[in-house]
Formats: sequence, structure tokens, C-alpha cells
Amino acid sequence: MARILITGGCGYIGSHICFTLLEQNHELIVFDNFSTSSPIAIKRVIKLAKLKNIKNKKINLIKGDIRNLSDVENVFKTFSEQKKGIDSVIHFAGLKSVKNSMINPIEYWDVNVIGSHNLLKIMDKYNCKVLVFSSSASIYGNASSIPISEDGEINPINPYGNTKAAVEKLLFDVADCQTWTKEIQKSSRSGWKIARLRYFNPVGAHPSGIIGESPSITPNNLFPMICDVAMGKKDNLEVFGDDWPTMDGTGIRDYIHVMDLASGHLAALNFLLDSRPQLLTLNLGTGQGTSVMQAVRAFEKVSKQKINFKVLNRRLGDTAITIADVSMAKKYLNWKAKRDLTDMCASSWNWQKTNPNGYDEN
Repeated sequence: MARILITGGCGYIGSHICFTLLEQNHELIVFDNFSTSSPIAIKRVIKLAKLKNIKNKKINLIKGDIRNLSDVENVFKTFSEQKKGIDSVIHFAGLKSVKNSMINPIEYWDVNVIGSHNLLKIMDKYNCKVLVFSSSASIYGNASSIPISEDGEINPINPYGNTKAAVEKLLFDVADCQTWTKEIQKSSRSGWKIARLRYFNPVGAHPSGIIGESPSITPNNLFPMICDVAMGKKDNLEVFGDDWPTMDGTGIRDYIHVMDLASGHLAALNFLLDSRPQLLTLNLGTGQGTSVMQAVRAFEKVSKQKINFKVLNRRLGDTAITIADVSMAKKYLNWKAKRDLTDMCASSWNWQKTNPNGYDEN
């Protein structure tokens, strides 16, 4: 059993990974400022763990901001004074909207880059050198070849992607790998064990419908927007462009079920804990592309709801096709996604019907 710090652990992806880690009887320290998340998510995780008869349900929930160095250090200091300190960190805390990053780039650099720097500084001080970092396929930008492999060119086209690429470079320097190359696995001379997980488009929810995606701002990701139309919260789905160079003119993405993403993080953490110091860089996706209209039709079939839509101009910062080459995750972690588009739609719809207001329980 390890003691794991999860920054941003009350968020969409973080909460699902918290549950997956509890299934493995790890002790969790969840650190979040609740700016784009809710502490109710962790209450739900504990509820779900009880329903699943998980024996160890130990979660320490701490409110704090990674931009505040003292907040981060207080967590490490508190647990270093106990019998053992923090074994490892899974780092999700950050902002993730491409659209909002173009409106507020300074805020994105502050949270995503300065926050990550603070975390690494304190981890180093307390000799905690195992880190799984939540990176993004957005760092590839307009990829020259599809599917996108980990040695593809790093060329982000929006501030969000720029911040993720910047943190990746910081992690490379921290690991002290000497040269900036595109190798998947590189030895760390400084003793760090780091995984940079570049995942594609997380969707879906836990099949119980107890935890799921609950945007605190107007959603601008496809599946929450589809759910809003299906629930009658919006009249139409906004489709940003039908003139992309794809089979139906709408953008294609590699959607991955959030529970598959959770298992990928667990596999990466276990790999690091059992390995020599290194920097590992992997894509997490399905390797399958789905267009906006294909996702709409699949959701209609599962939900029995008509999804009306209207076509708008392309959004700045978007790309035509983003599909992962996932062969390296299979090679290094013996991991691959198991759930298909129907599973993604069904779990999203089940969550939305069960929780029409997300984690707002009023």
C-alpha cells in the first residue's frame, strides 16, 4: 500500500482515479482548491467504495492551491511528520479548456506551469521523486501523421497546449536526461521516476452513475454538450465546422473512457514504483477515431433522444484529426483501453440522467 498525493483529485478524471486507487487499497491525499471541481466528488468516491466493499477507504481531503507554495509544503510537512511521508504524486491540478486558455493565457500559465513548478520544488525538498503527470495530446497540435506517436513533433497551437508542453520540458530537466530527444523511455540521472501521460479525449463516467463529469463552467467539450441537449438544457449542439478534411466534415477525436484512463494511470504508477529512475512518455487513447457526427448518432441510439445541432465556424485552436498511436502503452504498461463508444455514451447518459445538476445536490 502506498500513500499517494493526487492534486486536483476532486476533478472529473481525478475522482475516477481516486476510486481506482482505493480498489488497490492505497491511502490517498486529495489536494484541490475546488475552483473547477467539488468536494462532493470525493464523498461520492467514498460512498462508491463502501458499496463495493473496499476495505481501505482512507482519503485525506485537503483544500489548497498549487499556486501557493506554502499550501503545497504544508501537505508534505504534515505527512512527513507521520510514520512515513508521501510515496508518490499523481498531478492533475490545472486548467484544461482550449477556448478559455485563448481568452486567459496568463491564468493558464500561472496555474498549469507555475503550479507545477511549485509542486516539483516541494517534492524535491521532501525527497518524493515519483510522479505521474497529466499531459495532453494538445501538445502535438496539427500532427503531420495519423495516428500520432510519442515521437511526433511537439507543436501546440493554443495556450493550453503550450502550458502542457512547457511542463513536459520542465520534467525533462528535472529528470536530468542530458539531451532533449523524443525517446519514449530515458534514464534519470537525478533519481526521479516520472511518467508523462499524453491522453486524448476522456469521456464517460463510472457505470454506477455515482461519479462523473460535472463542469463548473459552461461545457465546451463534446459529450457534456451532447448531454445538455439530450436533457433539454440546450436547444442545439454547436458543431464547430463541417468543412474539416474528414469523412463527414466534422472533427475526429480519439475518445477514451475515463475508467480506461484511470486504469492507465494505475498501470503507469505501478510501473514507476517497480522500475529504475527514468522518464517515461506515453499516449493514452484507444487508437480509434470518432467524428462529431458519429458520436452524436451513437449517443442518440443509446439514449433514444434526438440531438439537434447547428453548424458554426471552426473554433480557433482546433485540429481536424487527433488519434493516438497506443502501441507503446501496450509495450511498456501492458495496458490498452477496453471500453468502446457505446460504453462511453451509455455511462455518460446514465450519469446525466441520475445527476441532472452534476454535484449540485440542492
